[in-house]
Amino acid sequence: MHSIASDRTVRDATRRLLRQLGLTTVFGNPGTTEIAFLTDWPDDFRYVLGLHESVVVAMADGYAQATRRPVLVNLHSAGGLGHGLGQVFNAARGHAPLIVMAGQQSRTLLRDDPFLGATDATAFPRPYVKWSCEPARAQDVPAAIARAYHVASQAPRGPVFVSVPADDWDAEAGSPVAARPAIPGFAPDPAALAALAEALHGSARPGIVAGPGVDADGAVDDLVALAERVGAGVWAAPVSPRCSFPEDHPLFLGFLDAEKRATAAALARHDLVVVIGAPAFTYHVYRGEPEVPLPPLFVVSDDEQVLARADTGPGIRATPRLALQALDEALDRSANSAANGAANEAVNGGPNGLPGRPLRVPGRAVGRGVGKGVGRAAPPVLARPAGPADGMISAAEVYATLAELLPADAIVVEETPSHRSVLHDHLPITATDTGFLTTASGALGYGLPAAVGAALARPGRRVVAVLGDGSAMFGIQALWTAARERTPVTFVILDNTRYAAVRLLGEAAGGTGIPGVDLGGLDFVALAQGMGCAARYVAEPAALKSALAAALADDRPHLLHVRTDPAPPRMY
Repeated sequence: MHSIASDRTVRDATRRLLRQLGLTTVFGNPGTTEIAFLTDWPDDFRYVLGLHESVVVAMADGYAQATRRPVLVNLHSAGGLGHGLGQVFNAARGHAPLIVMAGQQSRTLLRDDPFLGATDATAFPRPYVKWSCEPARAQDVPAAIARAYHVASQAPRGPVFVSVPADDWDAEAGSPVAARPAIPGFAPDPAALAALAEALHGSARPGIVAGPGVDADGAVDDLVALAERVGAGVWAAPVSPRCSFPEDHPLFLGFLDAEKRATAAALARHDLVVVIGAPAFTYHVYRGEPEVPLPPLFVVSDDEQVLARADTGPGIRATPRLALQALDEALDRSANSAANGAANEAVNGGPNGLPGRPLRVPGRAVGRGVGKGVGRAAPPVLARPAGPADGMISAAEVYATLAELLPADAIVVEETPSHRSVLHDHLPITATDTGFLTTASGALGYGLPAAVGAALARPGRRVVAVLGDGSAMFGIQALWTAARERTPVTFVILDNTRYAAVRLLGEAAGGTGIPGVDLGGLDFVALAQGMGCAARYVAEPAALKSALAAALADDRPHLLHVRTDPAPPRMY
């Protein structure tokens, strides 16, 4: 029993608060400025050790995304935070509710600019944290962490930062800080929802663009119900880091490319588009302005910045689940209004009803191969792709084989930038609860550690991480944590001996003779085994299926190093 009376020190008071907030799993890499926080570590707390700070942050990100809850990350002063900033940037783009707490040198030494002192600590992680604080007094540390929890978990979610001087933890505790419930989501303006409902009722060809916020808010089933009700085709938002609509559903249309012209061309088939839980839109390359205008848009988001920067259309601020539930009710009212109008017209001869079609529209009968980005001519999903002429394994063959073998509720974590379109074409994500995770920012090093974090968060669900050789090397240390924690993750390394995305986009932009893109000589089997993971090298197509099946059946972390065709695919 942990009582307020036992809170003699700031450390005692903080641990009591962390228990109340459910923050007893801590991801970290320790240093001397964190010793006072870690000393006499409680039996009811879990410390997940990572061997590099960027790996620590990415593991925590995967954990937070999979649990949809904040998580505490403990880093070492300025150097450790600096190592982790690339993944803090990713957490900001992915709206991961991380509470990043870093050590600081003792207050008694700070005026002398000491060794390991963090100069202007709160400014260092900005602008990629929602809030940053170094408490003015030791006694304010628990209150700062409580505030950090609420800022991180309040929509739009994102990372926050608290710097704590080393001598604060042993200071005498101040007044107790009581934990408050997390701040819930918020519903949309009723008038704005009514306008959207009427627009949908009058639309003949509605479309929906589903972003990561839908899955992050646990609202995929609500979105499926809306799409089925209004007969709307659903697109995945460009470079979405989560799957927010089952990709084998008859209404799923495919993946928007992160390029203006292609996005506009894809959406031109609709007379109304609702963007929910995503920016409108995220672009990666510029190839000129669209040849066709975007159709009328409604943008539904919990992020005021997304709504403010949208180029066109009404914006509706709300969290996705409450927005979808309110929209369902607004559609009922719109349907009733239309029915009453039609009755009045029949009686009085006046055109009082809303134009449009019935709201219940059956889904189109299409095959499983609907998941195609604009301009791609990929083979149908699950069809066995033809291998390269020299007998080397293709990325398409890996993804198609995984699609045959994966459990329906598997979590797929991806970081193969040059093969993302191939994944879309051959491995449909069908799970409606955190079925897919990838980097939201493009900063490499997310996938491998995030898979470990997701597996820790969701024991009992199979996690598969498909990674490029270049991407894997940014977070390779997480294999040690995977082995230490015995997480049943299957790591599949697609080794094409290069940073293929850099080469592809560089050459597409007219670059020639680009240095630094060729890799090769990386022995992932030796690396994995050296960190305690089972591993196997696969170079022949005939061995692929049995190797994948064995890895997926293993209850330990298991890595497959797959030598893949270096022939470059098209990215966009």
